[in-house]
Amino acid sequence: MGYEFDFSSVLTDQYIDWLISGVRITLLLTAGAWIIAFVIAVVLAVLRATNFRPAVWLVAVFVEVHQNIPLLVQVLFWYFAMPELLPEAWRDWLVRNNSEFILAMIAIAMCTAAYMSEALRSGLRAVPVTQYEAGRSFGFNYLQTMSYIVVPQALRLSVPPMVNHSLLLFKNTSIAMAIGVHELTYQTRQIDSDTFRTFEVFLVATGLYLVLSFIIMFVGNLIERRFSMGTR
Repeated sequence: MGYEFDFSSVLTDQYIDWLISGVRITLLLTAGAWIIAFVIAVVLAVLRATNFRPAVWLVAVFVEVHQNIPLLVQVLFWYFAMPELLPEAWRDWLVRNNSEFILAMIAIAMCTAAYMSEALRSGLRAVPVTQYEAGRSFGFNYLQTMSYIVVPQALRLSVPPMVNHSLLLFKNTSIAMAIGVHELTYQTRQIDSDTFRTFEVFLVATGLYLVLSFIIMFVGNLIERRFSMGTR
C-alpha cells in the first residue's frame, strides 16, 4: 500500500504557531550572529592587514581554528565548556537569560567571522595602493585611512562573498538545535515527535527554509547591485 499524505495533522493552529515561533527564533539568531560576526570580521581583517606580526599571527590562528573545527563542535564547546571559565555571577546571568540562544549565537558568530574576515581581507588587498597614499596626503593616520577610505571600498568589493557567508550563517542556525534552541529545525522535530508525520513536517520545514533563503539571496543581490552602481 502506498504512502498516504496527511498535511492536516501537521498544519493545525498549534503546530503552525510552533513553526512561526521557530522561524522567528531562527531569524533573530541569524540577525544577532550576523551583527557580531560582521564587527569581529572587520576588526580581524584590519588587524591582519597591518605589519604588526603578533596581531597578524593571532588573527591567522583564530581563522584557522574556526575554519577547521566543525561548527557543531564549536557550538557544543561554547555551551558546555565556556561557561565553566566564567565567574559564577556571569553563569547565573546566562542561565536567567536564555543561555542556549546567547551561546549558540556567539559560537555561530565566531565561526562566521573567520570566513567573513577572509572575504574582507581579499577586498582590502584589492584596494589600490594609491588609496592608502591618498589617505596620507590628507594627513590621515593609519586608522583614519582604513576607516574613511580603504575599508568602505573593501566592503563594496566584498559584497558577493559576504552575501554567500550570510546565507551560510542562516542555514547554520539549525545546528543550534543540538543545545536546545527552539529554532525552526527544533520545532520541526517536536512536531514530528508529536504526529509521526515525518515526511510532511520536514517538507513544510524545507519549504520554509527555501523561502527564507531566497529572500536573503534577493536582498543580497539588491545590495550587490546597489554597490555596483555606486562604483560606476
